Amino acid sequence: MAENKTGPTDVDVLDWLRAVEHPVRRADGLALHDMMSLATGMPAVMWGPTMVGFGRYHYRYDSGREGDALAVGFSPRKASLALYGLTYAPESKALLGRLGKHKTGAGCLYINKLSDVDVTVLQAMIAVSYPYVVGNLGL
Repeated sequence: MAENKTGPTDVDVLDWLRAVEHPVRRADGLALHDMMSLATGMPAVMWGPTMVGFGRYHYRYDSGREGDALAVGFSPRKASLALYGLTYAPESKALLGRLGKHKTGAGCLYINKLSDVDVTVLQAMIAVSYPYVVGNLGL
């Protein structure tokens, strides 16, 4: 069976975030780091070259493929901020309706910048999503 392409690395998260070229993405990435650290109580870990993750869960598909994935996290991409793990909890749909300007797709939440959304709602999404992912999506 193939190895997972994305896994935890030893790259220092804060050093990596401070080196993000785009100033808004850099500032938003640092703010998301603090927000997710506080909400999850977990240290940030780089997953692959561009994803910042908090916590992890183990999954196994019916096909037999299994592995570990970050529970919640984000990536300050050039086009937008990609946030992971925030759309699975039952409460997420109602919170998304109050979040502000965003897009969703393939289990991800995309926002252009933190100033486009209600940060209090985003914090609530992180707070409900982390325990849901860890407790319900993994083995």
